Amino acid sequence: MKEHKGLRIGHYAIAILFTVVSLYPIFLMLLSSFKTNIEIFKNPMAFPKLWTFDAYRKLLDQLPYFDYFWNSVFVSVTSVALILISGALVSFYIARFNFKWNPALFFFFLLGMMIPVKLGIVPLFILMKTLGLMNTSFSLIFVYTAIGIPMSVLILVGFFRTLPKELEESGKIDGCSDLGILVKIIAPLMRPALGTVMIMNFITVWNDFFFPLIFIQDEVKKTIPVGMLTLFSEYSTDWSVLFAGLTLSSLPMIILFSVASKQFMEGMTAGAVK
Repeated sequence: MKEHKGLRIGHYAIAILFTVVSLYPIFLMLLSSFKTNIEIFKNPMAFPKLWTFDAYRKLLDQLPYFDYFWNSVFVSVTSVALILISGALVSFYIARFNFKWNPALFFFFLLGMMIPVKLGIVPLFILMKTLGLMNTSFSLIFVYTAIGIPMSVLILVGFFRTLPKELEESGKIDGCSDLGILVKIIAPLMRPALGTVMIMNFITVWNDFFFPLIFIQDEVKKTIPVGMLTLFSEYSTDWSVLFAGLTLSSLPMIILFSVASKQFMEGMTAGAVK
């Protein structure tokens, strides 16, 4: 059935409007990073009268920003890698091996989505202190990995079940082990689902403020969200420097989503139609 021309124009208009509404705050943040503090308040929506990089220079002079950036990269990349590896192994087991406890095991992982982790912050704090992980990046990595696995298992199990078992049978005929089948045959077909898991968890870990605030005390070990908190003072805030820091911190997420957006959309719609 051919789509009506007016309806198609309406769809494009809504898409363009949604794009403008979504991207304008990012554009405004970028413009504000090139303004002075006074100009941000006088002309918040206008282009800078004089484009200047003073805010970026102040940011690097006032804060150990590269330390914050490296800490965020290390924690995010390591956490996402552990989530992908653990989630893929667990999901492959649940979806492909028929044992009587598989449904209970699957439900056990789904419980992790139902119970708010922040309610257990006191036991987590005591656990990290007992293990000697307080004030280290690994305290964050372990918590983020535990938080990310349940959603990853839910997505990957559903994706595994859409793949034909004949692929694995042919691999076994060729002499592949179960791990070899997962790595050599299944993993390349799982790029959409893995891309979805990667983007969702990377954004969550990168933007998290709560756990670094609790577990990290040393200034040079803080991540970007907590480190940027030092720019706020009781009586004044240098908003141009703050916008400069936010602009730099948003670049990895923008680049990641630009590179993996195709896999993300395919992963979100995988299994919707047969």
